[in-house]
Amino acid sequence: MKANSAKNSAGDIAVLETPPTRPTSEILLVGLDWGTNISSVVTSLRGSSDILAKELIPTVVGYANEDVLPGVLPGDAKVLFGRMALKHKCNLRLARPLSCGVIHDTAAAAAFASHLRDVLHTTGREARAVIGMPASSDLGARENARNAVCGIFQKVIFVPEPFLAALGVRNEAKLNDPDYQDPVLNSIYIDIGAGSTDVCLVQGHYPTVDDQLSVPFAGDAADQIILDRILAEYPESGLTLSRVREIKEHHSWVLAEDGATPAIAMIMVGGKPRKIEVTAQVGVGCEALLQKTFEMTRELIARANPDMVSELLRNVIITGGGSLIKGFGVALQAKLIEEGFDSPQVRTLGDHYKDYVSAGALKVARMARENQWQTLLG
Repeated sequence: MKANSAKNSAGDIAVLETPPTRPTSEILLVGLDWGTNISSVVTSLRGSSDILAKELIPTVVGYANEDVLPGVLPGDAKVLFGRMALKHKCNLRLARPLSCGVIHDTAAAAAFASHLRDVLHTTGREARAVIGMPASSDLGARENARNAVCGIFQKVIFVPEPFLAALGVRNEAKLNDPDYQDPVLNSIYIDIGAGSTDVCLVQGHYPTVDDQLSVPFAGDAADQIILDRILAEYPESGLTLSRVREIKEHHSWVLAEDGATPAIAMIMVGGKPRKIEVTAQVGVGCEALLQKTFEMTRELIARANPDMVSELLRNVIITGGGSLIKGFGVALQAKLIEEGFDSPQVRTLGDHYKDYVSAGALKVARMARENQWQTLLG
């Protein structure tokens, strides 16, 4: 089999092999957004426009505790994944393979990847995956990802997540409309996740490190602020970060003109259940996240070509779990206007934000030339 070397879009040197001739229907294309908390996957057969599978899977691996009794876990499994791991978490040691979008637990990542193989039914097919990576990820992060999916996928392409999200949002039917603002050509993409907030310029090419800002202040940091504020008032409560996250997801808000909807939470105080109002505490945490996002957006705009700023401001896109905070997009737009930026237009991607990166990844997989795929040898 003939082999050659080439640089891929991320700058890596990849060994490329000419695959044997086979019917295109045997090649499974996978778009994967391997997220810190939730992973989104979508699949199709090469040459087909049909979607075979579309899944959202919590990115978590659960290892059975040594003292768990027979019959407690399904099939007495030693390892569970995703929703089943969360359902049985009391009898498992939970591991999250990713932190801030990159692999930090290689064993858990490999186990989770094997679970993807089972979910996607890749056995017996050549499976090729386009996988989203943070634009700031380095060679080591991509190598860890390659190692984790080796044996699961035969060929891969790693693409910066902001570009994939813009491609997923893009409406190809409107590209000839002169009034359509193409997010792939000019947009500011803001991804507010659990561990990091990333603000990125997307301008028709794969973003580089210089095109983005990333800080380890995001949903988890806001949760910690909320928890600290509540504990300051109720030090005997049995409140945990996971419970605070649930409260925030139901009651988050920023700059509500008519006042925030009261956030009433049931917590344990002195061992007894008690309803308390945590509206102000939730607001403080969400406002801190808004301010950090605004500062990052302002800094990145200052880096952009001055001739392109007006177009960029017309396409500010917010995604990630933080985008679901009530009023976040409107509040960020108001801050940009107050700062003196001309006519910014900010939008959030809504409840289905996780679908866009994987959808963009599948678009890349369908368009990819043969020499753009990296062959995984192992």
